[in-house]
Amino acid sequence: MVDGFFGSLTTEVRMLLHLHDHVMPEGEWEAPLSLTQAGISAAVHVQRKHVPRTLKRLESIGCLVKSKRHIPGAKQRRIVYSLTQQGRKRASELRSEILSREIEKDGSMIVISELRKGGQLTLDLLSHIDEAMVYHENPVVSPVSNPDGVASLDAQAGEQLVRRLFARAWEDGKITKDEQQLLSEVVEFLGMHPERVRRLSDESRRSQKVPPPEEIYLDMLRQALVDGELVEDEIALLETVRVAFGIDQLTHQKLLQRAIDEPELPQNIVTYRATLKTALADGVITADEDAMLQTLRETLNISPSQHAEILAELRDSIK
Repeated sequence: MVDGFFGSLTTEVRMLLHLHDHVMPEGEWEAPLSLTQAGISAAVHVQRKHVPRTLKRLESIGCLVKSKRHIPGAKQRRIVYSLTQQGRKRASELRSEILSREIEKDGSMIVISELRKGGQLTLDLLSHIDEAMVYHENPVVSPVSNPDGVASLDAQAGEQLVRRLFARAWEDGKITKDEQQLLSEVVEFLGMHPERVRRLSDESRRSQKVPPPEEIYLDMLRQALVDGELVEDEIALLETVRVAFGIDQLTHQKLLQRAIDEPELPQNIVTYRATLKTALADGVITADEDAMLQTLRETLNISPSQHAEILAELRDSIK
C-alpha cells in the first residue's frame, strides 16, 4: 500500500512515468540501476516480485522493450527496460494530464506543473501530494531508493527484513566479508539506497535483538510467497541466504511448508484486521465505528468477502 495521491495511480502508470524520466542511454554499454527491476520496484513503491507482471503487460502492448546492459557496480550484465516510441507517447500524455491537475498549497489552488523544480522527477513531485490533493513540503511517502523518509507499507516489509539480517550480522560485534556480501545481495535485490541501509544497520547494531537464522529465513520465505509462487530471482537469493546461514535442505523444506501453511498476510489486511480487532474489543461495533471501518475498507481496498472472513475469524477467537 502507498499513501497519498501517488498511491491512487496504478502500478502501470507509475512505471510509465518513471521510465519516461529515465531514458536508456543510446550507444552505451552501461545503463543506470533505475532501469532494472530493482530500480523500478523502488521508484514505484511496489514489491520486487510484483514488478515482472506489469512489465510483461507493457511489453505485450508495445510500450516497452528490454535488453541487457552492464550496471555500475554489478558483477554481470542485467536486464534493463526502456520505453518504445509508443510507450513514450503514452507516458508523455499521462504525465501532461496529471501535471495539469489543480492541488492546494498553502491555502491556494495551483497547477501541479507550477511546483516542478528544474530536473525534478515526476514521481518525486507527486510523492508530496496527499489523498486530498494537498501539497506538503516533505514527501508523504518515500521510496527505499531514497536515503530517508517514511517508506510505504510494502517497502517497510523489506526494511524489516534488512534490520533482522543486520541484527544477525552484528551479533559478534562486526560484519564479516561474507556477511557483507550477503547483505549487499539482499539490498541490491530490494533496490535500497546506501544511506537508508546504513541507518538500518546502525539501528540494528544498537538494538542487538538477534533473531535465530531459521526465523529470518522463514520471514524471507513468507515474503517471497505473498503471491503464491517463487520467481527465479527469489529462488537464487533464498539459496544464497540458506547456504550463508547453514540451513540444510531438510530444514529448508520444513520452513517452506510452514511458510505455505502460515502465509504472511498482505499489509492492507494486517492494518484492517488490527483496526477491526480494536473495534470488537467490547464485543460490539457501534455506528461510528462501522462508518470508520467502511471508509478504511475503501482506502485499503478490502472487499466485503475479506471483511466478512476477518470478522468471522476474530469473533471465533473471542468465543
